[in-house]
Amino acid sequence: MNLFNLIKKEREYWLVDQHKVSHIPNIDYLVEFDQLLTEWKEQKVAYLSLLMDEENEDWLLKRRFKKVSSIVEYTKTLQGPFKNTSDFQVDALSESQVTDSDFARLYDACRSGSANKNKLFSISQIMESLELELGTNWRDQCFIFSQNGRNYGISIPHIEQGTTEEGRMFYFGVVPEQREKGYGKIFHAISLELLKTLGAQIYVGSTDTGNAPMRRIFETNGCILRDIKGIYRIDMKKVDELRR
Repeated sequence: MNLFNLIKKEREYWLVDQHKVSHIPNIDYLVEFDQLLTEWKEQKVAYLSLLMDEENEDWLLKRRFKKVSSIVEYTKTLQGPFKNTSDFQVDALSESQVTDSDFARLYDACRSGSANKNKLFSISQIMESLELELGTNWRDQCFIFSQNGRNYGISIPHIEQGTTEEGRMFYFGVVPEQREKGYGKIFHAISLELLKTLGAQIYVGSTDTGNAPMRRIFETNGCILRDIKGIYRIDMKKVDELRR
């Protein structure tokens, strides 16, 4: 069993997420991650971003990681159906008139002013990573919420890599001018229903600990706090400097 989920972009980055299982002792995670970290150094990838239990923070800081922020993870069993009485139009990018470049601009608008501190990528890097993480049919999983010809937000529901039933959202957001109007909870509920159509049985969502609006959305839609993790990063440039 892999104790970490790993996404790689050759020579650019590794994204690592601890897969916590209650019966596995913490030392097993440290041993496996130490091996993974050695491999990352040998391959000289630009940087590694890690989601890991904060009980290991001192251990990580001693290995030259820096802390970016902390996140909360919420979960919900996907039973339903979820009630949706809104009159918003929901279109997949693959079936809409929106171009990839227009979708990128809409995505960038949705993440502007966000309370999340973990902003590692430019929008061009994010668009590149969509196919890497979601596959060649990624446009089928990018949804746009609109009304009267105006775009209000986006959601990108998918099944977590290495699982068959865990639903996640690659991204979820509302454009700045439409925030604090209750649309977020509506779009999130619709996204949970979209996850069900993909076969997800459990939803796991995360956000920065300080993102109070998103945490309220989770709780309003029946999600339960499951975990708190730290976001840590290490850069090859810094590692190389220490070797000199």
